Amino acid sequence: MSAVFSKIAPRLIPRGSQCPNKTPRFVVVQHFHHPSLPSVRHYVLHAQSRTKVPSKIQSLSQQCQQRQQKSTVEKGKELWRENPISVSLAAIFILFGAGCLVFANYFYIHYIIGGFSRYPEPVAKKLRRALFYANPTNLDIKEAIKYYMQALVVADEIGMNPFGDEVMGIKVHLAAFLEKHHNYKPAIEILEIIKKDCFKWVEELGPKHFEDGHRTRMLKRTVELNTKLGELYSNVYVDERDKAEACLIEGAETYLKERNRRNKQGIKEGEGDWMSEEEAGASMEALAHNYEEKDMHYLASPLFLSALSLSPPNSCHTVILMNNLATSLAQSRPPPSGYNSDPQPSPPREVLLSQAKAWAQKAIEISKQIKSPNRTEECEIGCATATHNLGELAEMAGEIEEARKRYEEARALAKRVGFEEGVKQAEEAKRRLDQRV
Repeated sequence: MSAVFSKIAPRLIPRGSQCPNKTPRFVVVQHFHHPSLPSVRHYVLHAQSRTKVPSKIQSLSQQCQQRQQKSTVEKGKELWRENPISVSLAAIFILFGAGCLVFANYFYIHYIIGGFSRYPEPVAKKLRRALFYANPTNLDIKEAIKYYMQALVVADEIGMNPFGDEVMGIKVHLAAFLEKHHNYKPAIEILEIIKKDCFKWVEELGPKHFEDGHRTRMLKRTVELNTKLGELYSNVYVDERDKAEACLIEGAETYLKERNRRNKQGIKEGEGDWMSEEEAGASMEALAHNYEEKDMHYLASPLFLSALSLSPPNSCHTVILMNNLATSLAQSRPPPSGYNSDPQPSPPREVLLSQAKAWAQKAIEISKQIKSPNRTEECEIGCATATHNLGELAEMAGEIEEARKRYEEARALAKRVGFEEGVKQAEEAKRRLDQRV
């Protein structure tokens, strides 16, 4: 049986004539006839492709969009005129919330995630938990220590280098956390273990690692650890001066031995730079302060002088070192009999006082020469302290008026920079002079 189509009569029927937002669809209506069936009207979807919209329809669409935009703007203005305070506060809160969201995202990526990017994720996960409990807002010392220790265990299990900066950094950070919360003995124990391991590594593996710089890195670490241990042992809550002295001497000797070796043998290729002069000076200065606290100024003075020789001339810390040297010289006494010191006799008391006065005056001169950006608060404090020391030297020499003048000047300098301890000492010195008159 053959199908005979009597007629095809297409008609375009647009759908939606009111403000169309989309291109209308078109339906082709076809009539067909089959001999065995009654006449049936069949609708077939012919096309949905976009065609060019007549200009009249385009103008209607644009008018609708303009009315919508205009309506939104007018409503917003009307709402602001009716409730200016509420709308303004709402806008401020929205902007503030958006800013907090951006900052939280930045903080999380750069500090929470990025801060541990050097660690494998299993270790980083433990460290993030430790950091959470170490935070003052969530402080839990036991939990923080637990997660620090777990991080070290995981690092060991996955094969991280125990002498690498990453693993050693965890240990040092744990010691610093314990120190911060006044657990000095456990902090000292951790640092002593690290120091012992570092020296053992240098002794056994150091000769094999000249050219990759690892030996230099480990030696630097031993000096830094000894300096920090000297500080902890000197703490009033620990007060083990002999151990502090031993650590500081060991650190200074390590620095000097390596410097002398490099001077004699030269620097090997890839060995890297040794400690900077400022770092070495800090080690010398720490040992000098240790001797100063023990009233062993005859040992502190040469160390302050060594630290001074390593300090940059345009640094405010140079002013502090000069003043410390002046103070140490003024309080120096001959070493006890039988002490194995320099065979040359100690200078007379008058010579030491003269040298102390010269160094104090030099400190004031250097302080006045240092300008921004190198000038810091150390310059102001150092100048005030040196002026006060000149007053004490004048008082020791019986020059009462000169001493009074220096004390008043020191008080003014200390008050100007907010150095309360300097103000207090100057006022006490003036009262002491008034009692002598």
